[in-house]
Amino acid sequence: MAQSSPILLVGCGKMGGAMLAGWLGRGMNAADIVAVEPSRELADVLREQHGIIVAPDADAVPESFKPAIVIFAVKPQMMDAVAPDYAGFIRDGALVLSIAAGKTIAYFQGFFGNDCAVVRTMPNTPAAVGRGITALFANAQTSEAQKQAAEGLLQAVGETVWLDDEGQMDAVTAVSGGGPAYVFLLIEAMTKSGIASGLPVEVSAKLAHATVTGAGELARQAEEAPEQLRKNVTSPAGTTLEALNVLMADDGIQPLFDRAIAAATRRSRELAG
Repeated sequence: MAQSSPILLVGCGKMGGAMLAGWLGRGMNAADIVAVEPSRELADVLREQHGIIVAPDADAVPESFKPAIVIFAVKPQMMDAVAPDYAGFIRDGALVLSIAAGKTIAYFQGFFGNDCAVVRTMPNTPAAVGRGITALFANAQTSEAQKQAAEGLLQAVGETVWLDDEGQMDAVTAVSGGGPAYVFLLIEAMTKSGIASGLPVEVSAKLAHATVTGAGELARQAEEAPEQLRKNVTSPAGTTLEALNVLMADDGIQPLFDRAIAAATRRSRELAG
């Protein structure tokens, strides 16, 4: 991993912990990372597993540690109480990298000033297994070197995509941020439908789970677009076509998803406001 800048990771929950494991797995020096984690139990685990310095709060970060990037990986509802404590690091020129949903560039500039460099991101939970995708948006104060550093950190847990407009982050939150939940719901729905059609619970659950995860892996590896992959499975006048005639009807899955994504996008804007 081409990254040697000192990192201050604020919050080591599921997403912060996944990123930390990804960085170290790609060869980042543990000495270049200081984590802030108030949970004593989790802090002990991080020290034992990764050999990094873990502080309970901003005041306990070693004075000699000068981070180039401060990553806020705490829950959005905790940010008001947490972020101001790190103003000193930001004044020293550190990049702010946020993975907090709904927290805008302007939000962080309100704490740290209009001149601070901020990269706002939206990862998703498959980052925990190195298969996430993260959208990024940087303000005008962020240098190209800082953008590359931010992207490299997020690529340790999956793919990345840059946005041209911060306003697009609400739709990203709806599509990929919440997307894993929609896929899990698909597994649930297929399982219930299989049971309703006469399959034993365990059999239906295994069939649905393996089919969704297997199809996802096939889509990842295939050169064809999803539309073509769908057609490859669909025989003329066959059983799959009968099901697709329902799912692709005017009142089928597409308008349902349109409404769902629109609702999630709207809620993301409300939370940001």
